Amino acid sequence: MSNAARPQADDGSSRRREILEIAARLFARKGYGGTSMRDIGEQAGVLGGSLYHHIKSKDALFVELHDAALDAAQVRIETAVAAHAEPWARLEAACATLLDIQLAPDSLTMPMMNDFRAVSDPVRVQLIARRDRFEDMFRALVDALPLPSHIDRSIYRTLLLSQLNSAVDWYRPGRLSVPQIAAQIVSIFRHG
Repeated sequence: MSNAARPQADDGSSRRREILEIAARLFARKGYGGTSMRDIGEQAGVLGGSLYHHIKSKDALFVELHDAALDAAQVRIETAVAAHAEPWARLEAACATLLDIQLAPDSLTMPMMNDFRAVSDPVRVQLIARRDRFEDMFRALVDALPLPSHIDRSIYRTLLLSQLNSAVDWYRPGRLSVPQIAAQIVSIFRHG
C-alpha cells in the first residue's frame, strides 16, 4: 500500500498495520464481496478469533480503509492546490494530483470508491458521505471558476470527476504524462 493511502492504526501496533495493509490489498484486488475475513486472516497468518482482536468487523475494516485512502488523497490534492492562486491552475493541480493518485499501481482510492454495491446499506451511507466530503474540494474549485452563467456547475463537476475517475480504464503510459493529460482535460473543460 502506498504511504499516501496508509491507514492510521488506532493502537499503533505494527501487527494491526500489517493486517490493514493485507486487507487493503485484498479489497483492491478482489473487491469487498470477494474478500472474506478468513482470506485476510490466512494472508496475515492470524487465526479466526484472533483477527477480531485487531479488527471489529469486515464492514468497519472496509470503511476505515476507504476513509484512510480518501483522507490521504484529500491531503495531497489540498497541498497541490494551495501552491496556486489562479482558479484554472488550482483546478489543473487538483486534476493532475487525483490522476496521479488513481493511476499509481498501488492505488487504493479507485478500488475502494468503486465497490459500494457489495456493501450493506448502512455501510454504503457512510462511504457515500465520506466520498461527498472528498468531492467538496472539487465543488469549491469549480465554484471558483469564471464559467458562463448558463453552465450548471454541478453537472460540470460531475462530468469532470467522471472523466478523472475513469482514467484507470483508458490511460496507457507513453505519449502524454499525467500532468499533460490533466492539462488537456482542464483545457477541454475550460470556458471563457
